[in-house]
Amino acid sequence: MRGLGCAMERWAMLAACVLLCCSCTMVTAIQRADMFPYGTLNGDSVLREGDDETSKVLSLPRPLYFFNSPFSQLYVATNGIISAQDLPMEKQYVDDGFPTDFPVVAPFLADIDTSGGRGQIYYRVTEIPSVLNRVAQEVHRGFPDANFTPTHAVVATWENVPAYEEQTRPPSPPNKVNTFQAVIGYDETDSYVLFLYPEGGLNFFGTLPKESYNVEIELPARVGFSRGEIPNILTSRNEGPYYSVTSNEQSVKNLYQFGNSGIPGLWLFHTGNRYSFDNIVPASIKGPVSTPPTVGYDSHMVILFLQQCSQNAFCTDYATGFCCHCQPGFYGNGRQCLPDGAPQRVSGKVSGTVYVGSTPVSLNNIDLHAYIVVGDGRAYTAISEVPEPVGWALMPVAPIGELFGWLFALELQNSQAGFKLTGAEFSRHAEVVFYPGNQRLSIIQTARGLDDHNHLTVGTVISGSVPFLPPGAEVTMEPFKETYHDSISLSTVATSTSIREYSVVTADRGSESFSFQLKQNITYRDCPHNNQAATPETLQILMERVFVMFVKEERILRYAITNKISPVRGETNYVYRDHTLIAIHRWSSYCIYYIFTHIMCDSGYLVCSRFCVVLHNPCYAGTHDCDTTAQCIPLEDLAFQCQCATGYTGDGHNCYDIDECSSSPCHINARCINGLGSFQCQCQLGFFGNGFYCSQQEGQYADGYPITGVYKPQCDAEGQYLPQQCHGSTGYCWCVDSRGEERAGTRTPPGAAPVDCDRPVTPTERPESMCERWRASLIEHYGGKPGPQQYVPQCEPDGEFSPVQCYGETNYCWCVDQNGRMVPGTKSDDAVKPACISSVPPPTVRPTSRPDVTPPINTGITLLYAQGQKIGALPLNGTRLDESRSKTLLALHGSIVVGIAYDCKENQVYWTDLSARSINRASMVSGAEPEVLINTNLVSPEGLAVDVKRRLMFWVDSTPDVIERANLDGSGRRTLFDTDLVNPRAIIVVSSTGTLYWTDWNREAPKIESSSVDGQNRQVIVSDGIGLPNALTYDSATEQICWADAGTKRLECISSDGSGRRVIHANLNYPFSMVYYRNHFYYTDWRRDGVIAVNKHRSLFTDEYLPEQRSHLKTNCIMHTL
Repeated sequence: MRGLGCAMERWAMLAACVLLCCSCTMVTAIQRADMFPYGTLNGDSVLREGDDETSKVLSLPRPLYFFNSPFSQLYVATNGIISAQDLPMEKQYVDDGFPTDFPVVAPFLADIDTSGGRGQIYYRVTEIPSVLNRVAQEVHRGFPDANFTPTHAVVATWENVPAYEEQTRPPSPPNKVNTFQAVIGYDETDSYVLFLYPEGGLNFFGTLPKESYNVEIELPARVGFSRGEIPNILTSRNEGPYYSVTSNEQSVKNLYQFGNSGIPGLWLFHTGNRYSFDNIVPASIKGPVSTPPTVGYDSHMVILFLQQCSQNAFCTDYATGFCCHCQPGFYGNGRQCLPDGAPQRVSGKVSGTVYVGSTPVSLNNIDLHAYIVVGDGRAYTAISEVPEPVGWALMPVAPIGELFGWLFALELQNSQAGFKLTGAEFSRHAEVVFYPGNQRLSIIQTARGLDDHNHLTVGTVISGSVPFLPPGAEVTMEPFKETYHDSISLSTVATSTSIREYSVVTADRGSESFSFQLKQNITYRDCPHNNQAATPETLQILMERVFVMFVKEERILRYAITNKISPVRGETNYVYRDHTLIAIHRWSSYCIYYIFTHIMCDSGYLVCSRFCVVLHNPCYAGTHDCDTTAQCIPLEDLAFQCQCATGYTGDGHNCYDIDECSSSPCHINARCINGLGSFQCQCQLGFFGNGFYCSQQEGQYADGYPITGVYKPQCDAEGQYLPQQCHGSTGYCWCVDSRGEERAGTRTPPGAAPVDCDRPVTPTERPESMCERWRASLIEHYGGKPGPQQYVPQCEPDGEFSPVQCYGETNYCWCVDQNGRMVPGTKSDDAVKPACISSVPPPTVRPTSRPDVTPPINTGITLLYAQGQKIGALPLNGTRLDESRSKTLLALHGSIVVGIAYDCKENQVYWTDLSARSINRASMVSGAEPEVLINTNLVSPEGLAVDVKRRLMFWVDSTPDVIERANLDGSGRRTLFDTDLVNPRAIIVVSSTGTLYWTDWNREAPKIESSSVDGQNRQVIVSDGIGLPNALTYDSATEQICWADAGTKRLECISSDGSGRRVIHANLNYPFSMVYYRNHFYYTDWRRDGVIAVNKHRSLFTDEYLPEQRSHLKTNCIMHTL
């Protein structure tokens, strides 16, 4: 009866109870006869047989709203999906998870092959009343409040279809075929989708990847929906929302055993609305929803266990019962699941009595807040309103905050942080004994679950005595390791014992060393039915960068610790499975697996056979699953971490663009345009400026006089901007450049001494931060004098938002994140301000106030690369990347540098700026400033190339889809090509032959083309076997064109006449740009966020450079230092 209990727990969320009855009614799974009518007799078309086939366009009589977008045509594909656009080659999507680049309804996305007449795929659009009535009936059962009368339905059926198999593999049994169906019903405003999986219809649950390299790993089928990429005026496309029904093989098996419609095998979803639709909404019908076919039960008594799963978990049956497991994208113990990668907050109260020396101090339910950066294991804890004597004395008691570090530590190879064991319900008892005074302190912390915001709630009781520390004392603690042992019982306990040392620095006694012993146990409830969970573990947590502080003025006690958890190094674990003893020894950066097969002989001797497998880190092998906008960070052994790039948020496996515009960073008279990984501020019509400061244009007069409060530029006798500009109404003054643009760091408030605009800005000055820009904008909006109840952002000295924000002089305060957004649940309206923790670590490097060039010195050959708002220089030592001499060549605040090129004749670097929509250059001499060459009629300038011989530059613009050229000073601009281009990306010029080459990202027909530099003799060089040709370079040794493909993951070369094509490397990650030098290719990689070197002759990765500040590296080029 485990399946019934699991399913009812999943959807009905019932409490523990005992049900007595004489007979229990069971809901049976759908049969094939229950599917919607299909086949040629019902008017279906039949998809031609094959491995990767797509139907002819299925025109819809009226538009279908999928998510909130209308579509007038559909396509049905072999691989278990329906799409609203013609599909790309299957290798671009069949082995990948959601989201897809194109709109998808996926009842069973897997590598299916109907070649040789194996299985049939039927599809049609219909208005038959019997079909529409049944769709309406199912929708009204699943969504009782829906006002839905379908006008049309699309029925697609996959009958007895098998999985794709390599020719070299033995054929699968003939009965290993699947049957399933998808029905889309829609009217003029809404769409709903039914997935049907008849009993016995699913006999395989995943398929091997096409390029599996003899690795027998099946990819579970993907079931769900994906909106696909959404056009964006700034960046040309954004990743759309998606929804997954399955997460692993077990959840695929559950498709015909369970259902969200009240009937096993029948799944229903609301998939679109004409006016407003955020994401897919599944039906949820209460009551028994499944009956596994071979499970017996006692008809007189059904016991439902008290074990509720999280809504982000699935339920799995085991031999003795069932357990909850978090879905992919979430982590926890199954009863509570949190989204991967999201920062976690903890709140609670601290109480108890602590003796400081002989003085008792009461803690009366004071506030505790913690903030954990899950992606790297940083845990910040703040306790507010702490009485001063105990505040100083509790500084060494970092174990109060260590609990949160253990719960959400950065996981290294073969380990899991505490929250995956405990969930949000546990108790911790720690005892601290201080030496040499033998004071004892007890800490009891109890987790009481997650609140409405998914934040952990923990109560803390502290009692006992601590050594006295004088006011003003400083406490330092060195990094340390703590070993946790798990013991198996009905309630599982994690225990640890350690000795800690710390130093106390006082004005009177200098630095003194002390220590304390910590004993602790954490009791939590584990699921007893999961055999994998029944293995005792010994894990080690490394706590480093320990920081403790008591802020006397605010009476806040703070702890900050960085936490990493891993197995105890150097040990060998033995696991006995299926008559095989597996010894796993962890050592260095890989694991060695010894597998001993037991053969019992007559003499009783044990014979063992052994083999060794060396597994490389997935970041190097390219087998990780990080998002294309995330970097893969290799950790110890085989572990790795996915980290979203700057401007994106998520768990690294799935990254989503941050909407910077939601924090209103722009001027009040500007509009904010959000883009992928960035944003842009544009002044409104009638105003001018850089978007962060906008002033009304000259000529704003009423009755012949300037309008009061309007900024009027001050000019000299020759009509040029005066170096200093002031706002007459507000009293603010600032310096400007020759174009009237404000120079960062020069604005002064009313009454302050103005900056000397004739002196250069010193390198220590920094650009104004988002907080400072917003503050200045609002003060200007308030007429220079904000009222006592008007909100003005409070900024830290470094420009970041203060963690606590308040309305003027009121007590209405709240916590904010690093972008100034309010943290839910932190609003306070009393005399005690909330205890907020800064989520912004102090920067280690400050950008210069103006973009001066800082060239590398005596480096010979240097690799230049673009990274967000800067151009970096990476010298080469022979062909090796010399990381020690890397530096920032040019810091360009507010820019998005995409393409770069180098003119070795004049020693100048050129680049395209996607943010400013401009093409620029700068001389490679110290202190040189950028020069804008072209800033009109550019939308998305990307690839850039310089013809040193002819003194020309060439670029592609991927939004209007054009290729243009101009002289190196920006004059003589003309369009070379504006037809037969879909998404041009990379461009190079071979000066010796006067030939241009470029790539086109046309997903339907990608290609690499060439022409002469004057636009003649245009021809296609490559059009077969490419996917997303990102990077392009010229191999001068072989006179071949070479490209790196983010779709096929290959680095290939070909001669200009189309001959001699060869693969240099077949397993890249996500290349973006590439150059060639001395038998090596150097490419920027968006998965690694670094520069990777590939040896041409050996086809091996030979070197890599990962900048300390990670974000996508874009174009790179070779510079010969003069």
